[in-house]
Amino acid sequence: MDDGEHGGGGPASGAGAPQTVGQRLRAAREAQGLSMADLAQRTRVTQRFLEAIENDRLDLLPSSTYASGFARAYARAVGLDQAEIGNGIRAAVAAGSGPVRQHRIEEIADPARAPSRGLVVVTLGLALAVLVLAGLYFATGLFRGTAERPAQATQEVAAAAPAARPAAAPSPTPSAGQVVLTATDEVWMRIYDGADQTLYLGTMKPGERFAIPAGAQSPQINVGRPDKLAITVDGQAVAALGDGRRAIKDVSLTPEALRARGPARAQPLVAPSTSPTAAASGAATGATR
Repeated sequence: MDDGEHGGGGPASGAGAPQTVGQRLRAAREAQGLSMADLAQRTRVTQRFLEAIENDRLDLLPSSTYASGFARAYARAVGLDQAEIGNGIRAAVAAGSGPVRQHRIEEIADPARAPSRGLVVVTLGLALAVLVLAGLYFATGLFRGTAERPAQATQEVAAAAPAARPAAAPSPTPSAGQVVLTATDEVWMRIYDGADQTLYLGTMKPGERFAIPAGAQSPQINVGRPDKLAITVDGQAVAALGDGRRAIKDVSLTPEALRARGPARAQPLVAPSTSPTAAASGAATGATR
């Protein structure tokens, strides 16, 4: 959308200094000669959400948490104070001037990233073929060959061997583990514990890290691009939280849940940034969902 396509939510020409958060953001963007498309590329926030913030239409955003996070990303992109802009958004929501409706979290994902119809058809065809082959295998034994003979020999050896003592049950794996999230690209996320207390809220830059604090109870995450996070548990890389086709919400970050996802595919991680860790910036937000 070009700058001239904005509705009546922008600042009136010839008026004094912008008063609302949206007017201040728009004035800063126009002063830098940026289009909405340029801003969406900088912030990696869907353009319609940026336009809603600029026009003070907070009712078009997914939630107050996302409204604050997106506005802070906008402010950072145009050189305004992120904390001041975030406080302004929260004040507008608290004052009832911009009621935020609840959207389905899938709206955050870019529709252009959805799989094509042809890919869906091919995937369904392959899945059906696998099911047919599995049915033939288990129903007719067509591919089993002489598998019964090794099974019979195993039974005979077991019968001849003396009874052994029951093996001791393995000791449970300790639940303690250090979980570290590393951004491979700019990615917005919110991490919170079981009591809904925010542990981190903001956008991490490539290479920045955030370590889940020791003793955090049932940590969970909301993130728009889960494929842009590399996660380790005690230094061991685990599988990604998602493929980036859609945002995710309320996903557990406990060591047990992450280990259950399996190991990560072999991919080079972005080198850690030399700037202060994202943990410090996350603690400074002090915001709640």
